[in-house]
Amino acid sequence: MSIWRITPDPDVLTQRAAGSMLGFLGITFIEAGADFLRATLPVDERTVQPFGLLHGGASVALAESLGSVASTCCIDTERYMCVGQEINANHLRGVPAGSTVTATARPFHLGARSHVWHIEIRDERERLVCVSRLTMAIVERRRQATSS
Repeated sequence: MSIWRITPDPDVLTQRAAGSMLGFLGITFIEAGADFLRATLPVDERTVQPFGLLHGGASVALAESLGSVASTCCIDTERYMCVGQEINANHLRGVPAGSTVTATARPFHLGARSHVWHIEIRDERERLVCVSRLTMAIVERRRQATSS
């Protein structure tokens, strides 16, 4: 059974993200399954720390971006929006520049007011690089005030 209210199209998601931090970092959505969303991140001059390894902050940005987009695909976007509430990450392995990492987000919980996602980031050899848990708050959209 699919978790999606809006079926994620990786090409469309990548295009929509092009003008944001996701585009700047080179995050590319590559696959959506019935209960997961997957994206890649290049390990390059935008995403490494001074020692030439994947920056932990880039891993967290990938995890939060992927989980946020996944949450948005699970809600009625006319009435609600998703905002990050909490994220944690355990960095398990260094990844050198010139590599690409792949993240997969799967839900632990999809409630009416919160979503909790499990995100795993793996290197090109499928070794676990980072594990993250992301909590998203699902909030009602506020009506925009109209000027008179």
